[in-house]
Amino acid sequence: MTATQGFGDRVRDTLARFGPLCVGIDPHPHLLADWGLEATSGGAREFGMRVVDAAAGRVGIVKPQVSFFERFGAAGFIALEQVLAAARAADLIVIADAKRGDIGTTMDAYAEAWLTPGAPLEADAMTVNPFLGIGTLEGTFRLAEDSGKGVFVLAATSNPDAFTAQRAKLEGGQTVSGGIVAEVSARNAQTTADGSWGSIGLVIGSTVDWSDAGMSAVDPPAPILGPGFGHQGAGPRDLPTRFGASAPLVIASESRSLLSAGPTGLAAAIESRVHEYRSFDA
Repeated sequence: MTATQGFGDRVRDTLARFGPLCVGIDPHPHLLADWGLEATSGGAREFGMRVVDAAAGRVGIVKPQVSFFERFGAAGFIALEQVLAAARAADLIVIADAKRGDIGTTMDAYAEAWLTPGAPLEADAMTVNPFLGIGTLEGTFRLAEDSGKGVFVLAATSNPDAFTAQRAKLEGGQTVSGGIVAEVSARNAQTTADGSWGSIGLVIGSTVDWSDAGMSAVDPPAPILGPGFGHQGAGPRDLPTRFGASAPLVIASESRSLLSAGPTGLAAAIESRVHEYRSFDA
């Protein structure tokens, strides 16, 4: 990453080099057991470190799910700090899947925890919840841009329980999801030079029908975090058809579909999946 390169351009270059696959770091209780690890902060740390080792040099992005560390309390956060640091030291882009969302100084404090250079929980980007209003995230956006970091704003998730809220119509007729995409795109347009990618990205599930969700292509370009690949049913061949013109922007996140290969099979599973995505590269 150069001194002037923003997060969006860093993702663009990483996708060009490694392809779209992002490996989730999700120490589910059953996976810890399958890997022969205890359901403790120490087990979660060892799990995370092994995933980092398998991912480094094979993919460009990892996504630790914060909750699976948080459940162990203070010791879990220490384990997460160590996994985050190891992943960043391995030149992986690290997306902290924290889904924080609040108002005013409370949201700003969440952002400082994850996006401040040198902070114990420093990541390259974090996921945020915009349903208290996009405006509540302005401080987070500014901190990310000033620090060369990224933010991924939940826009359209794959879980059916979210459809009622996310596909509700706003006063102007847009869906909530469509409105989020439009607001984020307008924000990126204010701060992004021609030819660059915005650093404020979106979370759009890989099983979402864009037309049903009322969304249009992301413009200017910005990273799209696409959960739902692998275990939830979407595969590499679905990426171009599900995301259309925005497919080249997608970070395809997979966790259980890869992690179920176990510690000895994970590296090979990652390599195989990378090859599959390359075969259907948009």
